[in-house]
Amino acid sequence: MEKYVLITGGTKGIGKAIAECLGKSGYNLILTYASDKKNAVTVQHELEQHYSIFTKLLQADITQGESVEKINRFLIEENVYLDALIFNAGMTCRSPFEEIKEDDWLQVFYANVHFPVFLMQRIITRMKAGGSIVFTGSLMGIEAHSVSLAYGVTKSAVHALVKNLVKFLVPYQIRVNAVAPGFVDTEWQKNKPEEIRRNIERKVALGRFCDPMELAEVYKLLIENSYLNGEIIVVDGGYSYK
Repeated sequence: MEKYVLITGGTKGIGKAIAECLGKSGYNLILTYASDKKNAVTVQHELEQHYSIFTKLLQADITQGESVEKINRFLIEENVYLDALIFNAGMTCRSPFEEIKEDDWLQVFYANVHFPVFLMQRIITRMKAGGSIVFTGSLMGIEAHSVSLAYGVTKSAVHALVKNLVKFLVPYQIRVNAVAPGFVDTEWQKNKPEEIRRNIERKVALGRFCDPMELAEVYKLLIENSYLNGEIIVVDGGYSYK
């Protein structure tokens, strides 16, 4: 039986690694992207070249409410029922506390919290019983984050959302969990100044950033282990151990 997974933000960074991990295991993929169509098409071709799977792209901006109906309409038109839904796309605001604008604050909340809620509400009946929803939380939703107040607070909200959703998803026989990554070696992190990277590595027991594929395996575990439910799995390599 064919398996289908929708990954928001599935063409870059962590999302791309998850797509590769699941594609390798035979999952058909629906990947959303915000605006970089050229990169998205390249990723699609790479996945189709390496794995004999169905791979579709869908442009969907998580800061825009119309994206909810756009995704729902796509699933209906393609007659797809999902085995898993992965909320990977997110956004941040790095303005200093004293300079945060209300519109920017609200946009981060919409992208990271509101959009997932209302997408789930819209497409829940297009998920198979026994399916799995996996959120991307963050270590910054647990540890104080001095760089982005909005990001840290919304990721804390994501963790709380997962815990609360467990009861609401019982009638649909769908599990819900989250991965809370620490520092993952995506392009975003690779572009940090070397001194900042070394400072982070000194705080990690394993002495290095997480490889994206190591993290992707945790998403796969949460999809496939039928007894994990309501969990926030922290993957930080032992951050702040000393």
